[in-house]
Amino acid sequence: MKAKDARGGTRNSSIELFRIISMLCIVAHHYVVNSGIIDMITQENALTSHSLFSLLFGWGGKTGINCFILITGYFMCQSQANVRKFLKLLLEVEFYRLATYLIFLASGYEQFSLKELVKSMVPVYSLGTGFTHSYLVFYLFIPYLNLLVRAMDQMQHLTLVGLCLLVGTVFQTFLKAPAAFTYVGWFMALYFLAAYIRLYPRKCFSNRRLWGSMLLISLLLSWGSVLAGAWAYERWGKAIYYYFVSDSNKLLAVVTAVSAFLFFKNLEFRYHPVINRIAASAFGVLMIHANSDTMRQWLWGNLLNNVAAYHNRYFMLHAIGSVIGIYAVCTLIDMVRIRFLETPFLRWYDRTMG
Repeated sequence: MKAKDARGGTRNSSIELFRIISMLCIVAHHYVVNSGIIDMITQENALTSHSLFSLLFGWGGKTGINCFILITGYFMCQSQANVRKFLKLLLEVEFYRLATYLIFLASGYEQFSLKELVKSMVPVYSLGTGFTHSYLVFYLFIPYLNLLVRAMDQMQHLTLVGLCLLVGTVFQTFLKAPAAFTYVGWFMALYFLAAYIRLYPRKCFSNRRLWGSMLLISLLLSWGSVLAGAWAYERWGKAIYYYFVSDSNKLLAVVTAVSAFLFFKNLEFRYHPVINRIAASAFGVLMIHANSDTMRQWLWGNLLNNVAAYHNRYFMLHAIGSVIGIYAVCTLIDMVRIRFLETPFLRWYDRTMG
């Protein structure tokens, strides 16, 4: 079930399939929330067929982020976060940010701005809710998180996970409490959870039927909460469609991600090199299609024109086709980058620094 993947790591293909599905959920979420469709729903009617489809289609962005971090924690808690791995991640981020900015600048789509140039070159520009910046900073903490994980016994580890979920998820979902964690802090909480699953295997963690049932229940609850939010908006005018999945630490976003992770982890799925190769570019898909505000405007507004498609009879086909097409094109672009830039650079690095 495990073998070397296209980027030199040992990966279970079921987990890599899970990575692909998680990123597809993120792209679908962006299709809805970054294109103006969510505003159209708020301005018009939340209970039309197109509105309800859009809300359900874009529900899983924050859940997908949780899935991505759980995968990182599960593998990295027994691995070594070294300079080589961080440099590979950093250069990927820098390449796409700078290359995209220069392409838009050269095409005339974007005007030169010193601020935007600096933003394209600085790897960590803000740490609010931006995934990429937060993930880079979080990655720097992994060696120290591993030291803490190894220093704790099982009960201390479980208590820490419980405290993180209580404060970060339960309080943040049901109490009017200020944010307990930034994204960096929340990623650490998920890391501890994934590390506990990896380091202290229990019989229940390997029960595929249990987690398949939990996944189905949590999905139905998530979708039900979205539909209830649409109904609540039409009745009371409060746009709370995504409340229980609106951020990564919300209850249903966490429960669904953990259930999905444990279900896919236990799938008896043989190693498949194509799946692993596609999954190796999942982060690249995110880096390309969600690169900047300019990219979002060009992709969702100009190229795909989502708002106009929303009123078209073929809207659902447009949504599904757009997400699959974006994933496929971005994956091919990233495969080219890996083949001609990353792989030669890492070979040079290994010869020089090894």
